[in-house]
Amino acid sequence: MLLFALGEGGLLVVAAGVLGLVVWAAGVWWFLAYRGAVRVFGLLVAVAAPVAVLVLFAHHRLWLTALVIVLCWGAALALARAALRRADPEPPMRAVAAPGPRRPVLFMNPRSGGGKVGRFGLVERAEEHGARVVLLDHSVRTDVAALARTAVAEGADLLGVAGGDGSLAPVAAVAAEHDLPFLVVPAGTRNHFALDLGLDRADPSRTLAALTGGEELRVDLGEVSGRAFVNTVSFGVYADIVQSPGYREDKVGTVLALLPELLAGEGVQRVDARADATVLTDRQALLVSNNPYGSTEGLGLGDRRPRLDGGELGVLGIRVDGVAEAADVVLRGTRSTGLRALTAQRVEVTAAGGAGAGELPVAVDGDALRMPAPVVCTLHPRALRVLVPRDRPGLPAPVPTVNWRRLAALAFGRADRGSDRTSREQSRD
Repeated sequence: MLLFALGEGGLLVVAAGVLGLVVWAAGVWWFLAYRGAVRVFGLLVAVAAPVAVLVLFAHHRLWLTALVIVLCWGAALALARAALRRADPEPPMRAVAAPGPRRPVLFMNPRSGGGKVGRFGLVERAEEHGARVVLLDHSVRTDVAALARTAVAEGADLLGVAGGDGSLAPVAAVAAEHDLPFLVVPAGTRNHFALDLGLDRADPSRTLAALTGGEELRVDLGEVSGRAFVNTVSFGVYADIVQSPGYREDKVGTVLALLPELLAGEGVQRVDARADATVLTDRQALLVSNNPYGSTEGLGLGDRRPRLDGGELGVLGIRVDGVAEAADVVLRGTRSTGLRALTAQRVEVTAAGGAGAGELPVAVDGDALRMPAPVVCTLHPRALRVLVPRDRPGLPAPVPTVNWRRLAALAFGRADRGSDRTSREQSRD
């Protein structure tokens, strides 16, 4: 209706916007996948495309038309999400009151997150709450899982970690094995697991309040070929990049140096995967997550998981071999042939084309590893008891994917699916 009302001007705005997006995607692909003059040309194209669209709008005096279309589209999406959120509410992760532990043991990495352990006085504050603190010395090889098992044998009734995401899984696995509560103190750099638990990443010391009486969440724990993970397992491009010796010191430089060979050359170890009954072939990158990440309208991957107790692995497979496929992914997201998002109970990953046995580069919660193929990812539903403080930022309401067919059903008063989701939630509980 908006296009009809605005006439040719509205059509030109939409056409120019779509064309500009396609050209921008092509420029980004040339910048990432090539070196030298082609990379410089790609950067110029990526910058020039949106500028050219704005100049076109100004020349034809269509900037107001473009602004109206953008505002109307934004309002339509906001109202659509609000309607879907109200009709199909996502039940929050259920928290139950939990008494404070009597003999908690916390493992802390003093170097993690640029020294957050010392900066926030986490050792002193944890000891004030009655915890025994074990400082990890990363100048020597430390088996933190073995330290956790020793702590359990000595009577620990809670295990916790103050560090980055890569430090969490080994201790979490021991806690789940002995059915002990687990405490996450977000003292790393990104702290994705803490983000999805609704913890305060800006002040990790607030998490320690759980030691004197907090709440307990039952969340899922991932497993990849016998090793626990709390966030993601990556194969392909990202896994190859983190294997590079210079990645930790210069992440941006390493990525730009390696991407051309990994995307357009033969340097990447492409993978095939079987996610339950679905087969994904010849993928440049594959991401398996402990519960799926929230959807966005672009690439289909949000920055957080709406819940950690859904009992499903999230799977995202990417294959982009040229400019046309890059533009298709940007325009159509998970509806394109180059990007596939789904959920599964079991994911088996092998080298592409049946290359046989051998090892695959794998990034487990950001740590670079090599694992013998096939690499199998599974999930242990609600295996981990996580202790969290009662007073925490929490999780915002998840942003639903805009399903126009579902919106039409709501608009014309058809049966509500919310009761189906509620019954599934009650069945899982």
